Amino acid sequence: MLLWIIFGFFFVLSLIAGNRLKAKFRQYSEVPVAGNLSGSEIARKMLNENGCYDVKVTSVPGQLTDHYNPLTKTINLSPDVFNGRNVAAAAVAAHETGHALQHARGYAWLELRSALVPVQNVTSRVMNVMFMVLFFGSFLLGNLLPMQTALTIIVIGYAIFTLFAVVTLPVEFDASRRALAWLSTSGLTTGNSQKQAKEALGWAASTYVIAALSSLAMLLYYASLLTGRDE
Repeated sequence: MLLWIIFGFFFVLSLIAGNRLKAKFRQYSEVPVAGNLSGSEIARKMLNENGCYDVKVTSVPGQLTDHYNPLTKTINLSPDVFNGRNVAAAAVAAHETGHALQHARGYAWLELRSALVPVQNVTSRVMNVMFMVLFFGSFLLGNLLPMQTALTIIVIGYAIFTLFAVVTLPVEFDASRRALAWLSTSGLTTGNSQKQAKEALGWAASTYVIAALSSLAMLLYYASLLTGRDE
């Protein structure tokens, strides 16, 4: 029962944060940005002013699918951001460019996060298999795996998830800090528009905070089950 309460609580929080983020993006998509630059133009301008000429700016399908890929050195912007000439598009484009600047400057937290990506991916696959084994073992095939062993693997998996989520936080906060500072000094956002850009990025950051807290809560839950069985 406690597991479902934890899951439900963070699921609702994620929905609220996600909906607020989308609402703010729609709202500030109606606010024009100074200079009438598109998101792609803002990203390119920010890159050039920071001496990053080898980073590509491309468009990817979807909504709020924006991300920076350090392996290919590409800033991938959703169509609304790539073509948008508004505060929301400017904030998101500058944020993703902030990640590119982190990469160029050798920002330690980004390097650690990048190193953890393959570990995170393998852990996700292992955990999926683990839960399938537990499900089929419990309901169809008898005890396939000792519960003590299963709980140990799950705890290790959530420990890796939590580490990844926690490391992601300074990466995201720093990218937003770089974005807001550059938008302000470049004159693209001032006064209210600067506050709006900060609010939009703040709601985006909240989704990462919720993910980290959710992962930590699940880690503590399964760790308590494991230690309880040990006793």
